[in-house]
Amino acid sequence: MRGRRFGIVVLTALAPAVWGSTYLVTTELLPPGRPLLAAVLRALPAGLLLVAITRRLPRGIWWWRALLLGALNIGVFFALLFVAAYRLPGGVAATVGAVQPLLAAGLSAALLGDRLSARTAVAGVAGVAGVSLLVLRSEARLDAVGVAAALGGALVMATGVVLAKRWTSPAPLLATTGWQLVAGGLLLLPVALLAEGLPPAGLTAVNYAGYAYLSLIGAAVAYALWFRGIRELPPTAVSFLGLLSPLVATVLGVVLAGERLNALQGVGGAVVLAALVAAQRRPGPSRRPARPPSGTARPRGTDHAHHRLRSSGPGGTQDRERGAVAGT
Repeated sequence: MRGRRFGIVVLTALAPAVWGSTYLVTTELLPPGRPLLAAVLRALPAGLLLVAITRRLPRGIWWWRALLLGALNIGVFFALLFVAAYRLPGGVAATVGAVQPLLAAGLSAALLGDRLSARTAVAGVAGVAGVSLLVLRSEARLDAVGVAAALGGALVMATGVVLAKRWTSPAPLLATTGWQLVAGGLLLLPVALLAEGLPPAGLTAVNYAGYAYLSLIGAAVAYALWFRGIRELPPTAVSFLGLLSPLVATVLGVVLAGERLNALQGVGGAVVLAALVAAQRRPGPSRRPARPPSGTARPRGTDHAHHRLRSSGPGGTQDRERGAVAGT
């Protein structure tokens, strides 16, 4: 069981690791000044491809659930992310966005009944501190609108993660991933056309390669891994994996772009990794009450209560608790 969980964590972590390459791909391969176009071409073609492969459409309440989850995880999140990126230095935006695991932990406690432990809170604060050491610069300036957009992006993404855990779709994973990508892309499309106009003429082969990478790898594959992790893991643990994005972006900048890493950034990276590992640890199993010694008389009514508990079957307390966590 531990090996299976570890494998799921590793596969889920690949998604934010891939997203950490987005900045480098955008700056090196895509035309400048078209971030919303990049968001649309990242989400919409990938979603349509997954829907075409699975040949499944939402049914019943999953039409509006897919629309809401697509807005939270893709459409609104991308829009707020780009507002923050334009109005804030990258380090400030990444540091503010690093509060997402703490927000996810609070929402999980409120909506799923998960326990907000002291370890999770400490790991969340450490994650924010680690990201700030990793990417924040002393000359960074603050902008109220940019900070609000970054906080809003962290909040909608955390909400999307928790609701995706609460609402378990009966459809295949690739189908639900496709629904959300299509919904998010369609919501972004009119915004991109109004803000940036039609796509520029004369796109090069390098531009097309960049868009293809963002759509196929950065969206179709990465979001499928991400949503699979949400199905299998606690939402708070999944949210902590998102801290890998600024870490991978920094490493790629050093390896591929010739940037230099100082000692404080190294400390920040180590703190981020420590927070990730601490957040993935599961609480130990609760101890069962000791059984009375053989021959000890039971209180009256114990056998009857024990029989009722055993015969409760799928309607018992444990199954009701599982149903509350899964939600509908």
